[in-house]
Amino acid sequence: MKMLLIEDDERIAESLAEALADQHYVVDVATDGQAGWEFMETFTYDLILLDLLLPKLDGISLCRQLRSRGHLAPVLMLTALDATSDQVAGLDAGADDYVLKPYKLQELLARIRALLRRGNSTFIPTLECGGLQLNPNAHEATYRNCPLPLTPKEYRLLELFLRRGFHLLTRGAILENLWPFEEPPEEDSIKAHIKRLRQKLKAAGAPNDFIETVYGLGYRLKQYP
Repeated sequence: MKMLLIEDDERIAESLAEALADQHYVVDVATDGQAGWEFMETFTYDLILLDLLLPKLDGISLCRQLRSRGHLAPVLMLTALDATSDQVAGLDAGADDYVLKPYKLQELLARIRALLRRGNSTFIPTLECGGLQLNPNAHEATYRNCPLPLTPKEYRLLELFLRRGFHLLTRGAILENLWPFEEPPEEDSIKAHIKRLRQKLKAAGAPNDFIETVYGLGYRLKQYP
């Protein structure tokens, strides 16, 4: 899952981005409303965390602009403004939820999970393919009941494969979904992650080509007869 955090307080943004990364989310960070809009116009996000008081373009105006242009990703507003009128204005602008600062991290994470479930009508608690099972709620993966000891990046890569089924994943799609815009990987990082993921699947009993390479195009889960 990929999120956009639009927050002008760098200390809060850094702390929250780290907490979200610990939960296996990929996070892009924008520090003003205009930069947030440019991110939204360029990339696809599963959820937007939006501060209300932002430079260049405030959160209310940005949310209205997003909805008027057809962006449907859930929006969770984060703000210190506690007046009922401010909350009503945020929700009327198109936000899906509203959390007051200072917030409790566990409550915020629970609200995020609820919005992601609500925003995805095809949400499946457990993803499965050919003996491979992945539980997005517990962040656990197994192959024929054998636990897979995955790093956070390997877990997100495997989840991305399972959510795409047997469809091809290009290098660009993997980059967009697994790495924040500000932290592009080294040239061979994708190949290295695919190799380690294959090794761990093989160690659990999966076929060598469980993830197959489509040369010149990308990767996909192999569909067995």
